[in-house]
Amino acid sequence: MADFDFNKEALGNLKLEDTGILERLIDFEEARKVHLAKERAKKDKRMSLKEAVAEFVQDGDVVLDTGFGYVRTCIQSHFEIMRQGKKNLQMIGAPNTNQSYMINVGCVRYSHNSYTGAEMRGTDRNYIRQFKKGKVTILSEWSHGGVAQGLKAAQLGSPGVLSKQMLGSDIVKYNPYIKVIQNPMRADPDPVAFIPALYPDIVFIHAQAADKFGNAYIYGPTVNDLAGAAASKKVVITAEEIVPEMDMRYNKKGNIIPFFYADAVVELPFGALPGSMPGYYYWPRQWWEKLMRFAGPSDENMKQFIDEWIFGTKDPIEFVEKLGGAKWIIEARRQTKAAEGDNEDIDFTYQEYRVDNDSGIFY
Repeated sequence: MADFDFNKEALGNLKLEDTGILERLIDFEEARKVHLAKERAKKDKRMSLKEAVAEFVQDGDVVLDTGFGYVRTCIQSHFEIMRQGKKNLQMIGAPNTNQSYMINVGCVRYSHNSYTGAEMRGTDRNYIRQFKKGKVTILSEWSHGGVAQGLKAAQLGSPGVLSKQMLGSDIVKYNPYIKVIQNPMRADPDPVAFIPALYPDIVFIHAQAADKFGNAYIYGPTVNDLAGAAASKKVVITAEEIVPEMDMRYNKKGNIIPFFYADAVVELPFGALPGSMPGYYYWPRQWWEKLMRFAGPSDENMKQFIDEWIFGTKDPIEFVEKLGGAKWIIEARRQTKAAEGDNEDIDFTYQEYRVDNDSGIFY
């Protein structure tokens, strides 16, 4: 492994003495070795989610969160990581919303922060509480654009990028990876941030469709997933459906992740739940409200919620049944079509979850 020179001010502000925990995210030599060793031949990579998590997620891995918050995000894959009791993971993403509940059960020990929460559903009081209790250690703070540029640098094979990202804030003072230097193309003072290439250990990417070789089709915003697939050492594709390879060749409406990035392919209908999946289903807003408003304020409530919704289900199908089964599916499909402009006659009003008024209905 190479020798690394981290931002010393950030190390002091974050109270990080052991810099070894930081190195694997930017270790180009190790990432290059892993990428060169990947098999390029087409072969059937299909397996179950349980098999993929058991084989490819190792304790201590840096895990990249994908999609965007709760849009086409691999949330059910994270639930399986929790069920299998993986430990001491580092989480990074832009945003990094799905790390919070993983901290409570000991899966996530280290955090590369960019944003944690569910936006209009409520602030994430659970993450703050776990941080104050010492159950999670912040290794770095990022803007969304900073993470995106680090992954893009890895995708392009560049050591890093020079950027204006994060210069207008104190984030640089809390990010050991970022260094402010003089723009080498300017003679007058012009500070820029050097953002190194980022190489997560593993990424789960949920797509609308994939073939058995690992070609994955994404309809809608890809966010950082194309760069993340190229940057990550291990790539697991989960998909709403497995389709023939020819469908990938002739489908020109979205983006394709090429098969040679993928280590495993999992057919996983409803794999983005409780998030939304463009073209397939809308997200259960009440579920997130209950997570933030009921489970978030206390460890006891969070344990009850996790036991019911994660450890109390074994796969996405059981999760759908708890949401309301066929009734939820019908409503979620109608809502996602309306959200994408394909259906005009949809009323998006619903019975909001409140702690003092829990209807138990998620559609």
